[in-house]
Amino acid sequence: MMIRILLYLAIIIQFIAMYYAIRLVRLTKYNAIWILFIIGFMVLAGERVLQLVMTYGHHLPVEAMVWLDIVVSICVSVGIVLLDKLFEYIDRLNRNRQLTDKRVLTAVLRAEEQTRSEFSKELHDGLGPLLSSAKISLSAISRDEIDESRRDIFDNTLYVVEEALRSLREISNNLSPHVLSDFGLSRGIKNFIDRSSTLHNVKISFVTNLRSERYNTDIEVIMYRVVCELVTNSLKHSGCSEIRLSLTSSGDILELQYSDNGRGFNPQAVMDCGMGLSNINSRINSLNGTFDIRSTKGKGMRATIKVNVRGETRMVDRPAAIDQARPTHKKNKER
Repeated sequence: MMIRILLYLAIIIQFIAMYYAIRLVRLTKYNAIWILFIIGFMVLAGERVLQLVMTYGHHLPVEAMVWLDIVVSICVSVGIVLLDKLFEYIDRLNRNRQLTDKRVLTAVLRAEEQTRSEFSKELHDGLGPLLSSAKISLSAISRDEIDESRRDIFDNTLYVVEEALRSLREISNNLSPHVLSDFGLSRGIKNFIDRSSTLHNVKISFVTNLRSERYNTDIEVIMYRVVCELVTNSLKHSGCSEIRLSLTSSGDILELQYSDNGRGFNPQAVMDCGMGLSNINSRINSLNGTFDIRSTKGKGMRATIKVNVRGETRMVDRPAAIDQARPTHKKNKER
């Protein structure tokens, strides 16, 4: 009795499997796989039916059962071989999708940097000369020739123009750092740290073994933006008193070590909610690099970024770039 129940159950399961195999014929490529499985399940169901009939006392030729087993074996074996081809096809699709995503992200980042560069150039070449002319005109006026009642107005106007020029240079440099494009990654990072030092009472140290190496523009821009994002996050959110950066080149690997002694956070939670970490991760992924960040509450954070720069290094003969190899330690000043 138990054997009959199990045979009935097996027949039902075979038909259910056949139903799903029929659905997969329309959903995936390599339809021959599912057609073979459909045939195999159908033959197996037929074999179970014959075995069920035999339990009621009917006798069937042994050759028939053997032939059914042979058909099932052939269908399943060929189906498995084709299934391996299907998995290879799926892997190829995933690789192509990842490559497409990388190309799209790279195109977006390049377009963003191009827009930044153009906007920076318009500010620097358009509005900059106008403000400089205004300052020159004001400076040409002798302060002694102005009435006492209007000297404050003159001084305030000159101060506003000077502040506007300073802000314009800062905005232009933030949009498209000229030091980065002219002197390379190490010098660009050092310049950013020097500017940040004047605004925050935080000690920032930066060491590097780079000299006159220049890299692909995408690598330099992305690594620079990543450093800016990390430093800005630490200054705004961590409450740290010290930040350490190390940029080293070893063989084909460009490695950035970053740490602060701030209050720390949950990296996964912060990655999910933003704060720029997900943006950093996307940028590094576009370079096929790795981004590892670790943090514990009350113990600061540490980030390691590695990028393969094989074939992307070029030497630039600029004497000003030689001092990039020396470590710089900057004690920040209060505003």
